[in-house]
Amino acid sequence: MNGLIHLYVGDGKGKTTAVTGLAVRAAGHSLRVIFAQFLKNGSSGELAALSKLGVTLIDAEECFGFTFSQDEETRLRCRKEQERRLNKVRAFLDEAMADLVVLDEVLDALRTGMLDEDALRSFLENTQVEFALTGRSAPAWLIERAAYISEIRKIKHPFDCGIQARIGIER
Repeated sequence: MNGLIHLYVGDGKGKTTAVTGLAVRAAGHSLRVIFAQFLKNGSSGELAALSKLGVTLIDAEECFGFTFSQDEETRLRCRKEQERRLNKVRAFLDEAMADLVVLDEVLDALRTGMLDEDALRSFLENTQVEFALTGRSAPAWLIERAAYISEIRKIKHPFDCGIQARIGIER
């Protein structure tokens, strides 16, 4: 299988939902799937469902909140955690090849300086694996390289009216 890169970008709700659906489809066809979330704490509802389907999950050892509210020490710890997650995915790929690797919110980790761009670029050199990446935006080199790009745009969201994220719907 020749791997392609999928990008799900934009400011709208649904990027994680889209890659979760892709992971479910792949697992349903007995493909080996790795699902890693960046900048998240591992409590999203989709992870429990994916685990039941045999998807390999790269868990969060620690979460640091929103990057814009972090002090310098917290930013350094957060960056190390994001690098650890990418290295853990790389280790899984080295041990047992996967067919699909989902890197949820990795583009935001990149955009906020929590992940090194060269590390991600070299990681994506594995052309036998299908990659799906999410985040608000992607750098030009990745847009050029991607085979699929879907933009999810927010038109209206309950958060704009003060409604917090609800379990099972937004988280």
